[in-house]
Amino acid sequence: MNPDVLFGFHAVKTTLKFDPTRVKKLLIIADRKDQRIAQVIETAQQLKLPIERCNRKVLDELTDRAAHQGVAIVCDPIKAKDEAFLDKLLDNLASTDPDVASEAPFLLVLDGVTDPHNLGACIRSADAAGVHAVIAPKNNSAPLNPTVAKVACGAVDVMPYVQVTNLARTLQKLQHRGIWIAGTSGDAEQDVYQSNLVGPLALVMGAEGKGMRRLTQENCDFLLKIPMAGEVSSLNVSVATGVCLYEALRQRRK
Repeated sequence: MNPDVLFGFHAVKTTLKFDPTRVKKLLIIADRKDQRIAQVIETAQQLKLPIERCNRKVLDELTDRAAHQGVAIVCDPIKAKDEAFLDKLLDNLASTDPDVASEAPFLLVLDGVTDPHNLGACIRSADAAGVHAVIAPKNNSAPLNPTVAKVACGAVDVMPYVQVTNLARTLQKLQHRGIWIAGTSGDAEQDVYQSNLVGPLALVMGAEGKGMRRLTQENCDFLLKIPMAGEVSSLNVSVATGVCLYEALRQRRK
């Protein structure tokens, strides 16, 4: 399996902090010697990672001329979590152990989001809103890759991305755990601001244009929509995800 090249300060610093065992070496533009670079170099030195000074052309080629900010890391590809991880996570959240604080599950489910930019933005919003995990089907979903990591600004290293074999069956298992499944649809009668989004919740976002698949929608407990005041009929899925997650966060903080 070919290594990933992650670039940009957010992605690099977060990976060094939360998942350093993946990192093989740090790449730095030779003539850059400012404080931000110095901090990254210091972290890499503490981790005893190889540090390679190179010219801008090398980084441009490695990152397909993306905005790398003069810093990149070569690392093992990040792997999605599986159903066993999700079960353990939910068991821990529901723990009756007095030394473990129980917490109402807050999950984001992405059905058919195949664009890595959208996936990265959704993972970033999920982390910011306090979501416990992002769930997606193995088929017809974007994989974790350097583009996702760059857009997510390092959130892929702290936000579990769980890929499941059968999404409908996973939703049913969540319901058996007492988790309410809220699906988003333009045909919903209630909008997100009228919906009750507190307690154990899994918010399901469908693909742009197509929305949720039929079987996914049939396994939702209720549907909600985002009110649209202008001429456009829908929002980009990552924008819609942010709107819904933050309304849920607002309600859950009351």
